[in-house]
Amino acid sequence: MTNKDHLIIQKVLQGNTNAFAELVTAYKDLVFTLALKMVKNRKEAEEVSQDTFIKAFKNLSKFKGDSKFSTWLYKITYHNCLDRFKKNEKEYRTSSIETLASFNVSSSDDVLKSMEREERAEMLKNCLEKLPEEERTILWFFYYKELSLKEIIEVTQFSEANIKVKLHRARKRLLAIVKERFEPEMIAHYGKK
Repeated sequence: MTNKDHLIIQKVLQGNTNAFAELVTAYKDLVFTLALKMVKNRKEAEEVSQDTFIKAFKNLSKFKGDSKFSTWLYKITYHNCLDRFKKNEKEYRTSSIETLASFNVSSSDDVLKSMEREERAEMLKNCLEKLPEEERTILWFFYYKELSLKEIIEVTQFSEANIKVKLHRARKRLLAIVKERFEPEMIAHYGKK
């Protein structure tokens, strides 16, 4: 936690509730980005963000400073999103990728190297969208937000072993999605091997 965050939190806890607006300003993009990644709907993400800051304000005295304030906000946001999924389970169902056909691609690197950087980014984004929500979120935390395993454990409240298994599974499923999606395209472009 930064000294600035610590000072603001102390002000809020001492009764200066207006100081909380500084934390909202500092972290609103972080919270909204995670919410949007998870719920995939701008309006819902805005509502999750608002709920997150309300909960953070109400529970600020419970924040011990053992972790970064941003990690604590990630945790609240993450659990708010999960609560929304439970309420709207039918709407947020992710299609199962267990039924993906197995294709032979010599290497996912061959697929990725054949595309421009911008195309790769879009392709990975689209492939990530096919992962189950939990795995997609863990990969996003680990690779895009560069959270440590310890921080991911704190946010998700899974054990270290569970996070490692989920990361491993998510990587394998993502590779399967990349292979399934792009081998037919390569065969059409380059002809059968």
